[in-house]
Amino acid sequence: MIEQKKNFYINGQWIKPSKPNDFEVIDPSTEEICAIISLGSESDTNDAVNAAKKSFFAWWDTSKEKKLELLNNLLKIYQKRSLDMAKAISLEMGAPKDWSINEQSQSGEDHIKTFINQFKNFEFENYLDQEKGNYISYEPIGVCALITPWNWPINQIALKVLPALAAGCTMILKPSEIAPLSAMLFAEMIHEAGFPKGVFNLVNGDGPGVGTQLSSHPDIDMVSFTGSTRAGKLITKNAADTIKRVSLELGGKGANIVFADADEKAVKRGVRRVFNNSGQSCNAPTRLLVEKSIYERAVKEAMEVAEKTDVDIANKEGRHIGPVVSKVQYDKIQNLIHEGIKEGAKLVAGGPDRPAHLNKGYFVKPTVFADVNNEMTIAKEEIFGPVVSIIPFSTEEEAIQISNDTAYGLTNYIQTKDTNKAQRVARQLRSGMVEINGVGFADGSPFGGYKQSGNGREGGKWGIEEFLEVKSISGWE
Repeated sequence: MIEQKKNFYINGQWIKPSKPNDFEVIDPSTEEICAIISLGSESDTNDAVNAAKKSFFAWWDTSKEKKLELLNNLLKIYQKRSLDMAKAISLEMGAPKDWSINEQSQSGEDHIKTFINQFKNFEFENYLDQEKGNYISYEPIGVCALITPWNWPINQIALKVLPALAAGCTMILKPSEIAPLSAMLFAEMIHEAGFPKGVFNLVNGDGPGVGTQLSSHPDIDMVSFTGSTRAGKLITKNAADTIKRVSLELGGKGANIVFADADEKAVKRGVRRVFNNSGQSCNAPTRLLVEKSIYERAVKEAMEVAEKTDVDIANKEGRHIGPVVSKVQYDKIQNLIHEGIKEGAKLVAGGPDRPAHLNKGYFVKPTVFADVNNEMTIAKEEIFGPVVSIIPFSTEEEAIQISNDTAYGLTNYIQTKDTNKAQRVARQLRSGMVEINGVGFADGSPFGGYKQSGNGREGGKWGIEEFLEVKSISGWE
């Protein structure tokens, strides 16, 4: 059955678009239409912005206690409907059932909990110098446009909406038009939780339409965007005339440096990390840098992981990976796999075309290239699929040089039992995050990158600060 999801959530109610503009949402496991949404027009965008603008001062003035009450309402509703969220994400972007429940949907709940805890302890006012009456006030930046991607849909929605609400901002969410169902479900939760009219609004649309309208709108004070570096550049240019704040979380081409003294699971752990979510994670360690003395063994281990990684449709249970999100993405990945072969990289697992047992759907074989160098296209471009490129290195200095030789700087990874070496290398890597020996980041850690991976931070107190202005007041008695 094809779901009809044509309305937008504006000023506390679901309303019809001002003009018909149907868009088909495709189930990537089957290539069949699973829902029909509407793409908004400039009139719809303006209505949402006006609603957010009118509600801003009242929401800013709402007490911390009331905001916490509403956020806790939202958490309870999300927990009650977490399985619905998982189903929506599986349908719209192809995340396998177990992965969608345990990782995709769970990430939304985790972020709500984390931001509630951060908000409780966040100080919005304090003295810089009480003797001189110098007072600092952290105030909401205003009306925000939140533009989110399809690869981790509710994860990114929660990372933007929750801190914006806590900061006292009002907002318009534009989710990815190819994976909008999770966002619309989230809007239902916001409504049920009892947030005031106009504080949260949702308008579906594409980048050239609603995305451009929001990023250039004179009444939008901030754009928070997660997506491709190409789109991030366009948003920055569109926002320039109004000097609005632009916070960007963009692409990545993470290096995973495996030294000869790494633990025995290091290579397999890194390769699995790339294949998770069908390779559709900006922080995936897609460049596997291996010290030459263990290089042949590492290539064999990577090949074995690829060969043991099952690929299947989203609604099956199990630890397989699903399809990539769309035909556009599938074709891009296939072209880059062909480019890797053409440029001389050694294909040791996977390769072009679908797995043999699947005759439809946007499925990509888990693919491993060896003997890659950093000048090859597959080492430079973000593939955003289950593709690993293995690059040999001889020295610590060479590993650092190769890792930093990229336009991106989101997450890098280090595998070594030598603590001093790990810390020494971590300090020299030009990225917003560095993971050592597979130890995950704590809840509330800042997420964001250097260079063309973006210019803001999401998560924890840094996520709230992103939506605040700092006001200095003298003579405060």
